[in-house]
Amino acid sequence: MTAVVVPPRAAAGELDAAGITSPALRDAYARCRALNAEHGRTYFLATRLLTPAQRPAIHALYGFARMADDVVDAPGAAGLDEVVARLEEVRARMRVALSGEHVLDDEPVVAALAHTVERYGIDHRYLEDFMDSMAMDLTVTEYATFDDLAGYVHGSAAVIGLQVLPVLGTVVPRAEAEPSAAALGVAFQITNFLRDVAEDLDRGRIYLPMDELAAFDVDRELLLWCRAHARTDPRVRRALAHLVARTRATYRRADDGILLLDPVSRPCVRTASVLYGGILDEIVAADYDVFSHRVVVGKARRAAVAGPGLLRAVAARNRPRRRT
Repeated sequence: MTAVVVPPRAAAGELDAAGITSPALRDAYARCRALNAEHGRTYFLATRLLTPAQRPAIHALYGFARMADDVVDAPGAAGLDEVVARLEEVRARMRVALSGEHVLDDEPVVAALAHTVERYGIDHRYLEDFMDSMAMDLTVTEYATFDDLAGYVHGSAAVIGLQVLPVLGTVVPRAEAEPSAAALGVAFQITNFLRDVAEDLDRGRIYLPMDELAAFDVDRELLLWCRAHARTDPRVRRALAHLVARTRATYRRADDGILLLDPVSRPCVRTASVLYGGILDEIVAADYDVFSHRVVVGKARRAAVAGPGLLRAVAARNRPRRRT
């Protein structure tokens, strides 16, 4: 049995607002919130713009995604077979929890996930698709085309947008907002791929389509050379510029869907979009140097974006709500 986590005052207020009274569930959601605060700085900042009642569900979805991702990306000294087994154990526990049979006491993150999925009617298929993509990370090291990458990104990113959509709420039938929600998840993911080229190479993976790179005479060997020398070859710079432009187009398509969301959720999503899009700006400002350091959006810019977002969020909460 794991020790009980006492939620900090802010977390307790969110749990109260969400009507979560069970001590075990409060503990579970508090753990998810802590994961989000520790690992998802930009994401966590954006969630602060949601209503307190919405935040626990977002933390639960993030916490489970983080737990599964850590199995894949931080395996320690475990061999492939052991990591595969660990990931399948996570999937098995997820399925048990989603079935409603029982929730294991030693898996608070899964308990929070199951509660959120049931409460908001989130399609279980999205969780299965996510786990499929996590499994791909164990065997697939590169993708030939964007079409090939799309299968992975659907499960690793698009479905995240689809999972959170019921929590955010919409002013139109949910199906109308789903393409934009999925597109924003994809934009966030490709942004991460561009920022984390070096880290992914260290894990033996390339998440940028090889044919798009080849058009600029870039291959795995050249990327590895850039990583080893902490330098960006001009050919790689041109390839990254092309992919940054393509990703910005995805953000523009996704932004069209923000007005389809419940007004109280729009400041959060718009802020997240601007902050993540800001990572692309920082990559460009660094002259596409993603090999010598990790590009980040500075605290001053995060505050400058989040501040007005907070004002819009407060104003939206004070207006009458219409939610689908």
